[in-house]
Amino acid sequence: MVLVLLLVSLLSFAIIALVPGDPAAAFADASTSPEQLARLRHELGLDQPLGLQILQWYGHLLHGDLGRSILLNRPVSQAIAERLPVTLSLTGIALAVALLVGVALGTVAAVHRARWPDQTVMATALLGLSIPDFWLGLMLIILFAVKLGWLPSGGFVSPAEDPVGWLRSIALPAATLAAIQVGFIARMTRVAVLDVLDQDYVRTAAAKGLGRTAVLIRHALRNALVPILTVAGIATGSLLGGAVIVEQVFSIPGVGRLIIGGILSRDYPVIQGGLLFLALIYLVVNLVVDLLYAAVDPRIRYE
Repeated sequence: MVLVLLLVSLLSFAIIALVPGDPAAAFADASTSPEQLARLRHELGLDQPLGLQILQWYGHLLHGDLGRSILLNRPVSQAIAERLPVTLSLTGIALAVALLVGVALGTVAAVHRARWPDQTVMATALLGLSIPDFWLGLMLIILFAVKLGWLPSGGFVSPAEDPVGWLRSIALPAATLAAIQVGFIARMTRVAVLDVLDQDYVRTAAAKGLGRTAVLIRHALRNALVPILTVAGIATGSLLGGAVIVEQVFSIPGVGRLIIGGILSRDYPVIQGGLLFLALIYLVVNLVVDLLYAAVDPRIRYE
């Protein structure tokens, strides 16, 4: 995890160095003289070599300091902490919906292999994987917010203030994020369940008179949980990445929108801190997934 975070931080520095633009110029206007611009660059530390900037940033990072936002004029860690619950609630609900729907559809497709339910589910999954999340979000806004008026087109309501309003505000963005992952989860679940259904012990259980539902739940799904957990970890990373765009489309004040704002204003500390924090969440989720393998499969615990 430490090596991956180090690589992410180095790549973010390299990308920022290659992207044209000057954070100091974002605060300048027509009346700003070259001397004032140079002074501002010095105050922001932008006139130093890139290697020295990296070493200084790592030095602050070892003390838990992600730097200070140029645009917001406040610590990056504080800005992320304020917006993190919004992003986590959005991705958490999207992941739960994607897992429930995706696993159900994948199981149905596996049980009805090579028949119309299987073909319908796989065609729907392929369609979901092919739709860009920003386009789907705009279409949902047009349908449910503009045309029908059932849900708000954007914004965020805290669950502590209004739980119903929170569900209404997060329904469309969560559906947008979940729809993209449902197809992926359904396809992987279908493969995993089919692999288990072809095992001898499943055929033996059915031959002994165990009901079809019991065979499916107690044997097929239970033994297919390891690849499904792997898919859940991968989907979490995709959801965190998709949240950056979806939060911008639906005007949700999360970490993703904070990063977008940092990119548009060349706020380097926000970009670096936000990317590093999202990478840390993704790595922690994958670590939890690895640990859950032993909980669902005793053979892994034994090894």
